[in-house]
Amino acid sequence: MTGHHEHLLGDTNHEFAEDDGSAPEGLREAMAAASSGDQAAYLDAIVELCLARLLIPIVAAGENLHPEGPDPDRHAEMSAVLLQQADGAKAMLAFTGVDALAAWNPRARPIPATLDRVAEAAVMSGAGTLLIDLQGPITMSLEEPLLSNLGRGRRLVRMEDGYGWLATRDESAPAESAHDHGHDHGHGHHHGHDHEHGHQGHGH
Repeated sequence: MTGHHEHLLGDTNHEFAEDDGSAPEGLREAMAAASSGDQAAYLDAIVELCLARLLIPIVAAGENLHPEGPDPDRHAEMSAVLLQQADGAKAMLAFTGVDALAAWNPRARPIPATLDRVAEAAVMSGAGTLLIDLQGPITMSLEEPLLSNLGRGRRLVRMEDGYGWLATRDESAPAESAHDHGHDHGHGHHHGHDHEHGHQGHGH
């Protein structure tokens, strides 16, 4: 790691006090498997993402207009990143590690967060897509209605018969079967595969 990324993420959030910014173990391998287009592998990657620490990039507002950029220590001039896609839709960015973040923009500041908080921020900002590791090594896309489920504090988990949603916040209900609520996975797969039968695959 180089430059301003050589610090513990706990400087920003004490919950991640011992986090050095490296990608969580096994996460990128799961994302690579999902890139093959296999439905079960994609859901497995979502399960891993739900357990991982992600990084939200914060950049100086207007730095593209001013080469030197504003003072990065002035929080009032820092903002999260939203991309405008070709079809006009908004996409929010997140990264698995500081190396992937620096490959996209070495001047961006990493803010650690869990997937549910990242998804919640994306939904609140009007972004219908969350792009993870935009510059690689593996890029993964999460879309609606998957984002809204995650943003409600739900976590995708493996169940005996496949996958289900586990409430981690105010909801007290047990995990719901992804088979019964398969439309929740909707078009979350950037390869366009149908997740209606999210229970199939590794359901043993």
